[in-house]
Parts: sequence; C-alpha cells; structure tokens
Amino acid sequence: MKEAYIRFMAPVMPQTSDQLLRLIDQKIQQKTEKIHLMLSSPGGSVFHGLSIYNFIKGAPIEIDTYNFGSVDSIGVVIFCAGEKRYSVPHARFLIHGVNCGFNGNVSLGEKELEEKLKGLVIDQQNIAKVIADNCKKQPKQIEKDMINRTTLNPAQAKVYGLVHEIKSELFPIDADLSVIMEPLQNQQVIPFGFTAPQNQSHTKSDDLDHRTSE
Repeated sequence: MKEAYIRFMAPVMPQTSDQLLRLIDQKIQQKTEKIHLMLSSPGGSVFHGLSIYNFIKGAPIEIDTYNFGSVDSIGVVIFCAGEKRYSVPHARFLIHGVNCGFNGNVSLGEKELEEKLKGLVIDQQNIAKVIADNCKKQPKQIEKDMINRTTLNPAQAKVYGLVHEIKSELFPIDADLSVIMEPLQNQQVIPFGFTAPQNQSHTKSDDLDHRTSE
C-alpha cells in the first residue's frame, strides 16, 4: 500500500490550510492509498477548520489522524476527520467555544451584531455536532463541554470517544513525509517571563479567531 505522512504543526489559518489541502490533492493525484495526518495545533479559523474536516471526510482516500503534542480548539474538529484516531501518550486535547475578534475601532449596527451572533451560534453548533457524531455523544453535551473549556489527556480522550488508540509510534524511517509549519512572518519570539500579545484576528487555544474556535 502506498502511504504518505503529513506533519501539521501550525495554527489553522489561510496559509496553512491551503498547504494542507493542496498536499492532500497532490497525494491523491499520485495514487497514494492512505494518508497519516499528524497534528499539533493551537487551533485557529473556524471557517478553515470545518472546511478541512468536510474535505477530508469526503476525500476518496483513507486518512488517519494523530495527536503528537497538543490539539486544541478547531484542531479537535480536524482530528475528528480521521478514520482512525491516535494519540501519543503525552499529549492533550482542549475543547472550547467560539469567539469573534474585532480589529481596531470597529463600529457595528444592530443588524450587523445580530448577524455576528447568529454566525457564532451556527459555528458552535457545527463544531459540537462534528465532535458529537465522531464521539457518539449528544451535541448538547459537547456544547456544555465547550463552555466549560474541557481539557483531556490521552487516556481521558479515549474514554471520551475522541481517540481510538494510544501509541508512541508515528512513522517509519523511510516514510514519505511532508511538513507544514506556521509561516515565519507569523511567528513571534517571546522573552522568558513575558506573555504574548493576543491576536484578535485568529485563534489559538486562548486567542486565534475571525471567527475562531476558542
């Protein structure tokens, strides 16, 4: 069987999402029969995360997902797309709600605020339904867990239904391995003892979004 491995260690944002989808397209064109998608992501754009999930679910290829560090926020939705879902023993999952960030001195009228609120509600419901469908739970329970910002270790995630198996092995030495990382222009060097400024236009486990899953 022709297999390929993709290491995605980045926020879910336009650049990284485009790279991932193009790479999957490429592997399908190369007649790859199975893709192993290894994830460690702080989350990001709800729009891009749900699009990746739906694309993977509908792709004519077997794709398994792995958590090799931390899968947070909308990253959990992408993780759920795997036919088989794995985690290394020392990892975490974070499930939380959706935020909407605003840049600068944004002024919104009543109808615009109503539109934003409706969008947030739909995004939250879609995320909850994805997780519920794959973990065999009720969406209302997932929404409650999102509000409570539920954090799971691998053993807890397995009981939750999110993980099928916990294992350390990720890929063989001769693997067809591709790597997707955060673009250099988006990376920040943070001195020890200081906190990174929040980014109001994306999402990470505490901040990324426009709308982002936080």
